[in-house]
Amino acid sequence: MTTGVRRRMGVEERRQQLIGVALDLFSQRSPDDVSIDEIAAAAGISRPLVYHYFPGKLSLYEAALKRASEDLAGRFVEPQEGPLGTRLLRVMRRFFDFVDEHGPGFSALMRGGPAVGSTATNALIDSVRQAAYVQILSHLNVENPPARLELVIRSWISLAESTALIWLDGRRIPRAELEVQLVHDFAALAAVSAAHDEEMGALLRGMLKEEPADGPFSDLVARLISLAS
Repeated sequence: MTTGVRRRMGVEERRQQLIGVALDLFSQRSPDDVSIDEIAAAAGISRPLVYHYFPGKLSLYEAALKRASEDLAGRFVEPQEGPLGTRLLRVMRRFFDFVDEHGPGFSALMRGGPAVGSTATNALIDSVRQAAYVQILSHLNVENPPARLELVIRSWISLAESTALIWLDGRRIPRAELEVQLVHDFAALAAVSAAHDEEMGALLRGMLKEEPADGPFSDLVARLISLAS
């Protein structure tokens, strides 16, 4: 590995450099497999100096995770323009961009890594899920969601996480297909809920009202009709 060039940095600048180096390494391999020595070498500093800024790999991992979680949460931010299905598809593309860029680190975070179970880690994961949840609510123009809608959105967010993990394990299904499928999944979850609740039915009708003939939701309807014929 090529070591970085030594130069004097301020405290915060050095901390941010180490976080960036660690995040880059954690994105290539599981954090369990990355040593402090590797991080130090990549940053161009000594091992003791890493410990000067971070007590151990766990604290450095949590700092890197915080930066990554902020990045991931930002992937769910989408202008409220155009049909909902198209907006969700753009969100899923950015979500999978992140998963693609940070595969091993994303997998370690969700399946088990050096900071698993820590209060800080759990809070960061929950913050990303909450940010995604709030963004979806904003696209539906709902401020006080009924229980069934909350169930639909949070179930869909969990499904997106699980789908990404399965995809990372061999990438046996084309990524673009999964992005569309997850948008279909959102519509399907909403439709099943609407079949049991009139309030959800009204929300679903609003979702479909602005959907163009070539949009993701219309595509799902056409596929279902084809299967039933």
